[in-house]
Amino acid sequence: MLRISANRSVRNLGWTTSVFVLLVAVAGSSGTAAPGTHRQKKKKAEPSHVWTQVGRASWYGMRFQGQPTASGEPFDRTLLTCAHPTLPIGSVVKVTNLANHRSIMVRVNDRGPIVPGRIVDLSYAAAHALGFRRSGLARVRLERVQGAELALVNWPGVSADTQTAGGR
Repeated sequence: MLRISANRSVRNLGWTTSVFVLLVAVAGSSGTAAPGTHRQKKKKAEPSHVWTQVGRASWYGMRFQGQPTASGEPFDRTLLTCAHPTLPIGSVVKVTNLANHRSIMVRVNDRGPIVPGRIVDLSYAAAHALGFRRSGLARVRLERVQGAELALVNWPGVSADTQTAGGR
């Protein structure tokens, strides 16, 4: 049996003992580390927009003020809401005006649009924010918002359960 005293250096040990000490040191450092002590590669963030649509948008306002929407809530032209024919009620959609690149997030609370060739009807407030209130129509891109971006939205009736139900 080989005895190593505290005052002996590794270079005075035999060649095989030095290799053994080196292997033990390497094995000890490459073993399983305590949780949280090693760095993991950052995963590439997955896009939270999994559904998009491009087309014409219109807006509706005063004539429908206070009337019930498909969600059951009364229409309020001052809220950032929209009517979409297929997205689940309560979905959140990022709307971008392709002419001026302004974007906002709106909540789907109604069905429509009734006019053929349009993909969405926005509230008066949404059209105003996007800069097409006067013209009445705009070419827009819709992107469904989910995941981390959805956590930033604080609207009544919007929850993660609402977002995963229905069309993805």
